[in-house]
Amino acid sequence: MKILVTAGPTRESIDPVRYITNRSSGKMGYALAEALVRAGHQVVLVSGPVTLSAPEGLDSLIRVETAAQMAESVKTVFPSCGGAVMCAAVADYRPAEPASEKIHKSEGDLILRLERTEDILLSLGRMKSPDQVLVGFAAETEDLRQRALGKMERKNLDWIIANRVGLPDRGFQSDDNAATAYARTGRVEEFPLMPKKLLAQKLMDLIFPGV
Repeated sequence: MKILVTAGPTRESIDPVRYITNRSSGKMGYALAEALVRAGHQVVLVSGPVTLSAPEGLDSLIRVETAAQMAESVKTVFPSCGGAVMCAAVADYRPAEPASEKIHKSEGDLILRLERTEDILLSLGRMKSPDQVLVGFAAETEDLRQRALGKMERKNLDWIIANRVGLPDRGFQSDDNAATAYARTGRVEEFPLMPKKLLAQKLMDLIFPGV
């Protein structure tokens, strides 16, 4: 099966030297892509800016920086795929008017007006055909189950992988994570804290059990 995977953060420019981003390292997304390659799938990885080496055996690697670039790449690739695993931490907001020159320090505060970026997962949920498998992620600090199930329903997902962030031993930057996988069918699978590479293998074996 041809499967799209997204990974890493995005960057939204404030000026030529500053940007808004998040704490995503891309480790989980890259581990998911690697697990799918090992299982024999054709994998297209769309990656935000990370310091990781690309997994060997990818069908293709598309590097992007902004949410808009990721949206364009993903919507181009998705129609030809049997599934998509949307693990990237895409910016929800971007500066409405990024400066073309460096903003210099001055007296007083700097006020930025932010505008919404495209909700890529929602767009794919509207695009998907019944035979495509769409997987989303929910990284939350509270109300994990409720928020994850709500997101799955709103965005027409087949699976959502929920994990708690803000804990010192897991999540962003860490090599370990725990997760709960919720399926649209009502199936629920719990995965305790473990290395991200092992978690990725278990998740992909669950969702894509055969080539």
